[in-house]
Order: sequence, then C-alpha cells, then structure tokens
Amino acid sequence: MSVDTKRIAINKTYKMYVDGKFIRSESGRYFKCKTANGNTVNMCRASRKDVRDAVIAMRKAQPAWAKRTAYNKAQILYRIAEVLEGRTEQFMQASTDEGVKPAQARIEIETAIDRLVYYAGWCDKYIQLFSSVNPVESSHFNFTYPEPTGIVALIAPPVAGLLALVSLIAPAIAGGNTVLLMAHSKFPITAVTFTEVLHASDVPAGVVNILTGTMDEVIKQFATHMDINAVVYAGPSDDTLTLLESNAALSVKRISTNYFGNYADANAQNPYLILDLQEFKTTWHPIGL
Repeated sequence: MSVDTKRIAINKTYKMYVDGKFIRSESGRYFKCKTANGNTVNMCRASRKDVRDAVIAMRKAQPAWAKRTAYNKAQILYRIAEVLEGRTEQFMQASTDEGVKPAQARIEIETAIDRLVYYAGWCDKYIQLFSSVNPVESSHFNFTYPEPTGIVALIAPPVAGLLALVSLIAPAIAGGNTVLLMAHSKFPITAVTFTEVLHASDVPAGVVNILTGTMDEVIKQFATHMDINAVVYAGPSDDTLTLLESNAALSVKRISTNYFGNYADANAQNPYLILDLQEFKTTWHPIGL
C-alpha cells in the first residue's frame, strides 16, 4: 500500500497590527492582493472602527513613550534594526512578491536597517539642534524647545519595498510620537511582514500600528478624527492631498508631505523629518529666583 507523502503548504495569514496585537478587521472583510508571480493573497480590509481603535491605543501609549529617555528610544530603534537584519531573507521574499528586483530589494533592506540606526543616533541630539535660548528685554531666561506632536497618521507611498515604510516610521517615533501607518493597497505585504519585526522588538504596544485596506474608505477619517494631531501623506500632489488638507481644517491638524521618488536619496534621511512632527514650547524663567 503506497502512502501519499505530498503535503499541502500552510499559506500565511496576513493580519493587521494594533496595540501590540495581530488582529483581523472588526468587520471581517478582506481584499485580494496579487503578488508579482501571479499568486493572490487575502489582506484584511480596515474599517473606520479599526482606525478608531488604533487611535485609542496610540493616545494611551503616547505620553509614556514621549517620557522615555532619549537613550531608551534609541535602544529600541536599534533593536528594530537588529531584528530586521536577522530577517533579511524574509524581507527579500516579501519585497520580490511586491515586484522589487532581488538586487534592488537587498539594497533597500540594508539601507532600511542603516536608516533605523541613523535615527537611533538622533534621539538624543535633535532637541539640542532645534532648541534655542532667546534674548529678551527683561530679567528672564527664555527657552524654546521641541515636543512631540502626539498622534500621527502615516499614509504609505505608492511604491513597493521596505525602505519607504521605515523612512516614514523611524523619524516619527524617534521624536516621541505614536504612529498609525496605512499601507498602500497595492503593496501591503512588506508592511504586514514588518509588524513581525516590531512585535519581536522592544517597541511598546500602541507606539506603532499598521493597517491594510483601501484608502478611499478611511482617508477622510484620518483628516477629520479629532484625536489625530498630524497626517503625513507620502504620495504625489493629487486629489487625495487636497481632500486631506480641506478636511483637516475642521480639526486644525497638521498635514505634511513626505514623498520621494527614490527613498534611498539623501534627502529622505535627515533630522528635519523629525522636526516636521514636533511642536515648539517656550518657557520663561525669572533671573535671580
């Protein structure tokens, strides 16, 4: 009697990442995403309630994250880089599934690792760089220094690969913000794979959250949600950006753009990207007291 030894492979289940947990959409919906080799995978389709749940988690986590020492935030960013380096081959597969050529995928992954280390190094330096002592015509010291904006929504660019995602997330969390990344619907595989790195690192729950789905469904809520303090749109200047800007006026939130045709470009890595998500606070202190 012959035994059939052929086994059926276990297909990967792709989930979203909110509050340090791997979740499906509360609606139970999904959408189909085609890989570069023609396979089809199911991705969770985020709803507006998923956005609300993520914002609640971010708001809970943000004060403690902002109060962590610069040294500790740098350690955590460095730890993400360490874990990512050990999973290079996994991200090679994820990137090629999204259509990135193998040679280019390896360059982007290595650059993403280096970029995390770069922003880890800035955690204890950007405050000194952007702070100032201001001359005033009175017997006071006057100081201005940056503080985190708070709750930041990131809209991923329409490009494949890991580097663009790291270029959005790293400066935001280095500056003490908590973030919600909406992966592009055409390139969600790398984003949800990156959640495994975050989970295996020392990133506290709620600091980085990643959703997948269709942008049309949640874009307006990103702009109108009263507890989101800023939105970073990493896309071209188009109708989506106009929609964000017009709706953000209702809640007086900051809309900034972070779109580079090539995220390996030197301009895609600089401390001013941390500054984009900071608010300035000025303190007066009497002299002689």
